[in-house]
Amino acid sequence: MIAAVKGPLRARGVDWVQVDVGGITLHISVPTSLVHELGEVGQEVRLHTRMLIKDEEPRLYGFPSSQALQFFQMLTGVSGIGPRTALNLLSSRTPGALTSAIMSGDLDAFSGIPGIGKKSAARIVLELKGKLEREPVGIPITSEGDDGDTIAALTALGYTTREARLALSTIDAGPTLDVEERVRLALGQIGRAE
Repeated sequence: MIAAVKGPLRARGVDWVQVDVGGITLHISVPTSLVHELGEVGQEVRLHTRMLIKDEEPRLYGFPSSQALQFFQMLTGVSGIGPRTALNLLSSRTPGALTSAIMSGDLDAFSGIPGIGKKSAARIVLELKGKLEREPVGIPITSEGDDGDTIAALTALGYTTREARLALSTIDAGPTLDVEERVRLALGQIGRAE
C-alpha cells in the first residue's frame, strides 16, 4: 500500500498530477480543486494517497491532508459511491462543507455535483451521519474553548483560516462554550453561507 507520495511535480491535468518518486513517475487522480493549489511544475509536493484496483487496473488517488483522504475512504464505503464520484464530491465541496451538509441532513448541498442525485445524497447522509458523529474526521476536540482551537479544528476539516475566522465572527460564542460546540455553530454558519 502506498500511504503517501513526496517528490517533484512533473505534469498535471484537470483531475490528475504526475509526481516523480525515486526515478518513477506516478500518475495520481486528485480532486480538481487541488490541481492548481499544488504549486508549479518542478516544485516538491506531498500527497496522502490511496490505491484502489478498478477493472484490474491499479489507480492511485491523492489528497492534500490525511483528513481529506479519510473522508474519501468514508465516501467510497457508501453503497453506490465509487472513487470517481467521491472525487467529484471532494472537487466540488471541502470535507468540512460535506461534513456540515451530512450532519445537518442538507440534501440540497449535493445538488449540481456530477454523479450525485437525490437518492445518492440521501444514501450518503444516511450512511455517514452516524459514522461522523462517532468518528469526527480530523476534528481535535479539546475542553479549552478558545478561538485558536476552534480555528484549528475547522482548518483540519478543509476550511481556510479566513473562512474559519469569518464563521466564528458571525456566531455568538461566549466563553462558556467548549470547542466542540463552537465548531458545530461555525459549521452551521458556513453551511448557510455556501
